[in-house]
Amino acid sequence: PPSNKKTGGKAYGHLKSQQEEKLNSINEAFLSDSKYADEEDLATKLEIFKKKYMEFDLNDKGDIDMMGLKRMLEKLGLAKTHLELKKMMSEVAGGPSKDTISYHDFLDMMLGKRNAILKILMFEGMGKEQEQKDVGPPSRKTFSDLP
Repeated sequence: PPSNKKTGGKAYGHLKSQQEEKLNSINEAFLSDSKYADEEDLATKLEIFKKKYMEFDLNDKGDIDMMGLKRMLEKLGLAKTHLELKKMMSEVAGGPSKDTISYHDFLDMMLGKRNAILKILMFEGMGKEQEQKDVGPPSRKTFSDLP
């Protein structure tokens, strides 16, 4: 009988494509939202944010849960305590009772004016990836580099 394990490559691929479809439809909603009409390169940004979001270990519903957040931050070399993770979650999700970050919350954070700590970390993480690709003059120092 077919097992229910999530580790199967095919099942996993199917889950990922389902998640991606869901994220795509949220991206489309954002693209047609007048609130973001004057956002530069919105389609490009949404594509980047979607890829970033999918790097997290998403749960079955396609949301980032505490473990997914923890693993992603560890990947970025930023291990956080359980308390810090909870704080980030509630900051992004807009309420302490939430224990997942939906893609909608994630986009609101990335495109919004609020500087959530996770947003700063995400941008730093993206910046690090860029730096590895660009070989050239050293990049501008950010405030986090100051002694």
